[in-house]
Amino acid sequence: MKIKFLFYFALFSFALFANEPLTVKGPLTGVTVYMQGAQLQHKANYTIKAGVSEVIVEGISPQISPSTIQVKATGAVVILDSKYEFYYPQPTNNAAIGELPPKIKAAIKALEDSVLLVNFELRDINDEIEVLVAARKIIISNGAVKGQGKVNDSIQLLKSTVDYYTTKVSELNKKISTLDRQKVKKSDLISILDSRLNDLHNYAEQNNPTPETKGIPRIVITFMAKEAATGKIELSYLASNASWTPLYDIRSEATSGKISLTYKAQVRQQTGLDWNDVKLSISTNNPYANKTKPELSPWYIDYQEYRRTLDEKAKLRKDAYEDIDDAPAVNRAAMNMGFMYSTQGNGLIQQEALGAESFTTIVQQLISAEFKIDLNYSIASDNQVRMVLVKQSELNTSFRYFAVPKLDPGVYLVAQMTKLDELQLVPATANIFFDGTYIGETYLDPTTMDDTLNLSLGKDPNIVVKRTLLKDQSKERIIQDKKERNFAYNIEVRNLKSSEIDLIIQDQIPLTTNPEITIEKSNLGKGTIDEKTGLIEWKLKLKAKENLNFEYDFKVRHPKDKMVQI
Repeated sequence: MKIKFLFYFALFSFALFANEPLTVKGPLTGVTVYMQGAQLQHKANYTIKAGVSEVIVEGISPQISPSTIQVKATGAVVILDSKYEFYYPQPTNNAAIGELPPKIKAAIKALEDSVLLVNFELRDINDEIEVLVAARKIIISNGAVKGQGKVNDSIQLLKSTVDYYTTKVSELNKKISTLDRQKVKKSDLISILDSRLNDLHNYAEQNNPTPETKGIPRIVITFMAKEAATGKIELSYLASNASWTPLYDIRSEATSGKISLTYKAQVRQQTGLDWNDVKLSISTNNPYANKTKPELSPWYIDYQEYRRTLDEKAKLRKDAYEDIDDAPAVNRAAMNMGFMYSTQGNGLIQQEALGAESFTTIVQQLISAEFKIDLNYSIASDNQVRMVLVKQSELNTSFRYFAVPKLDPGVYLVAQMTKLDELQLVPATANIFFDGTYIGETYLDPTTMDDTLNLSLGKDPNIVVKRTLLKDQSKERIIQDKKERNFAYNIEVRNLKSSEIDLIIQDQIPLTTNPEITIEKSNLGKGTIDEKTGLIEWKLKLKAKENLNFEYDFKVRHPKDKMVQI
């Protein structure tokens, strides 16, 4: 108890002597990109005095997830706390920055004075017009003018009234008209002055903009030290707005008979922080995916009348397994994959000439595979795709010719690649190049494909295969209530090449699920058949310039009164 008391007393004593915060820059040194999001690593140096000190690390991504912050440090210190904050600095007086030329400032001042003066003149004109209009209204509204009173009894008085009305109202109308014209001119002048003044104000805003106070994302680390200490800080966190998608290039050379596969990663990021000359890791792990193993609830069954209760229980079970985290949506096809690729590179395409395999080290982990490439990359925060070269491998490949004469008389050269599971592939599109020429694309999916990947490289015109129906052997006959139909084919193969080849010819016989229909394979020669699919394969080895013929046939029986399309 005494020791614990002394410890807390020491902490309290250090708190009384807290030092001024120290602000340091934390340059980005490494990035691990996930299918959604990225983990950023920073390093910084610090020097603090004895007591409790706050070290503020700037240069942090504003897309940070604060709960994922991890901090390590060297030196004789204790890490008391780490937190993320978005700091808004006090605005500074930037009046002297970008000062306008005196001529522009004088022009703005003169225009503002002119607009003010013309507005006063316009107000005087409006006041004078208002007085003249009121005087005219008084004259028009006078009783003598309207013929009321004694004016009707005296022609002389009436005449003098009419003369006064005509003269005075005409005089007032002329003055009002003159003032209206002056008013229009003043209004036009104000419009011109305002337009010019707006132009100068716009010029002033463009050339002397008001500084915008931007927030600074930063991580605050609290240290406690018994004495002055110096050390290094390593911190990492998860940031959003970053992703990658895989892409492969499959290249084949006819002369060497080799096929190589190039791993590529299409990386894009908009984390608010440029990744300049950093070590880059690319991982298929998804940090937002649910990592908790699902648990089965009791499964109750009952009679149909309780169906509603069962549906409600099923809904409860479904709701129990829905994600509660407010995480970004991710591609479900990639959620449960555990492979990792790690790369380092500066993004220069010419580095590829050395071959990525020269820089790659493969590290197997429990649920991932990591590819470390000793190159650095720079990726700007502009959400544009950058191609990252991961690895190049030669595939274990054998070449064979395939023909399906029932559908196509051509003979296709097919590369059969094995042991692809050792390459830790992830589902992606692959571009195919043969002797440097792009011939198309395919899709590699290690979760569904067999141990062998067949890649068709095109037709070979020097091998000819012909399939012919033998009409004299293909006949029909009636046996009691059944109709028997015979089908016989001849397959002719010619190897015009100057070398020996391996050729696989594929054909088929029909299948049925109708018990009234029977199919009998009479003669397949050296062919092998897959009973489930009806696929027949003949594996041939032909010498140079060799010709070969063989036949096969099958029978179909069905009720004679039924039509069967074959």
